[in-house]
Amino acid sequence: MGSHANDSLESSVKIPTIKFTKLFINGEFVDSISGKTFKTIDPRTGEVIARIAEGEKEDVDLAVNAARHAFDDGPWPRLPGSERAKRMMNFADLIDQNVEELAALDTLDAGKLFSMGKAVDIPSSADTLRYYAGAADKIHGDVLKMSREFHAYTLHEPIGVVGHIIPWNFPTTMFFLKVSPALAAGCTMIVKPAEQTPLSALYYAHLAKLAGIPDGVLNVVTGFGPTAGAAICSHMDIDAVSFTGSTEVGRIVMKAAAESNLKVVSLELGGKSPLIIFDDADVDMAAQLALIGILYNKGEICVASSRVYVQEGIYDKLVKKLVEMAKAWVVGDPFDPKVQQGPQVDKEQFEKILTYIEHGKREGATLLTGGKPLALGGKGYYVEPTIFAEVKEDMLIAKDEIFGPVLALAKFKTIDEAIKRANSTRYGLAAGIVTKDLNVANTVSRSLRAGTIWINCYLAFSNDCPFGGYKMSGFGRDSGLEALHKYLQVKSVVTPLYNSPWL
Repeated sequence: MGSHANDSLESSVKIPTIKFTKLFINGEFVDSISGKTFKTIDPRTGEVIARIAEGEKEDVDLAVNAARHAFDDGPWPRLPGSERAKRMMNFADLIDQNVEELAALDTLDAGKLFSMGKAVDIPSSADTLRYYAGAADKIHGDVLKMSREFHAYTLHEPIGVVGHIIPWNFPTTMFFLKVSPALAAGCTMIVKPAEQTPLSALYYAHLAKLAGIPDGVLNVVTGFGPTAGAAICSHMDIDAVSFTGSTEVGRIVMKAAAESNLKVVSLELGGKSPLIIFDDADVDMAAQLALIGILYNKGEICVASSRVYVQEGIYDKLVKKLVEMAKAWVVGDPFDPKVQQGPQVDKEQFEKILTYIEHGKREGATLLTGGKPLALGGKGYYVEPTIFAEVKEDMLIAKDEIFGPVLALAKFKTIDEAIKRANSTRYGLAAGIVTKDLNVANTVSRSLRAGTIWINCYLAFSNDCPFGGYKMSGFGRDSGLEALHKYLQVKSVVTPLYNSPWL
């Protein structure tokens, strides 16, 4: 069922006035060329928060021109790395000074927990900037050993103008996972936030300017995928595009890149991540990991542990615990500190989740708890934490990424069976293993085809830990130094040696 909190706001929360609603191009907030705007909606109520400038192809062209000029003729790629680092550190400090307001914008726009935004999303994004700022003056190539009389070395040069297309589930985190390494590398960029969640991205553009990021280096064009997003992907003067979102849109991004200028593409796409719980697991810990893995951020997370495989010896005990915990989970207004789950991001996502719940029932999975919308005061896009059991691999709820608080449970006997079933998916973003046996952990972690494997933990992200997919979860990595290298070209430079005592 999920318990729910009343919908009275805590009086201590100050809902911010929306300050930035225009496109940010070449260091200025400007209206879209067409003058068109679109509504951004509060998922707690379905009401309009603000009207935002709707950028289209012509606006993207302006932003690309600004970024191209800033790259070809501006100071940013030519500054010493240490100077770029200083300005990135300033940017991070400004984020820390505005945590409350930024967290409130993501809560208003995306239904994310305000307490989580203040404690995790916003401060950790400032730390992402600092992590890559620390790398900005350590970008260098190698001296190479040639087989003939030549001296050779590699240069790591910024790739150029980058397009970042970011999703709505983690508006701040995703903005900085992409922008920070690109800034450190010396690139200039255009960011297109998701149309559902434009507010914080525009605020970050304002802070970047205050931090001393030169005009044209960071541009933000708000708008829709088929117009603004498509213009970025097919632009002849963008050198690389980084996209996080659905596999279906990932294909479109790649196709547009191929059909335009063969720009470099990195894609972080969907997931249907398995969590495998073995008989020797601590039941309380395993149940906690499984629940947080699917209900964190209301299931709107690409690495959600949406398929949980439990070994038969502890299956009944674990399921009982899981259902109890799900029923006690508090759904309600995300500004309320007692609430654990806010509304789904928008009406479309809300309806998609409810449709998948109906598929689950129709295909014969057993609904253990949840399965219904929660009408809090008759408004908002709230869904009960939902658990299905007896889920088979050919059911839609086991195959498709639902992106909501819907867990599919299944029972297994042997390690081999668990590995086979866990791998029977087109996705490969993440996976979890709960066991006390080191040999089992080693075998299973090496057998799973996924980019991140969490053993006795889940959702353990960090700036130094590369993150990305296998299979149809995409390619390229965010986080870690791997992400920095996405925004760098490797150039080999060779010169002859005359009369050298050695090669």
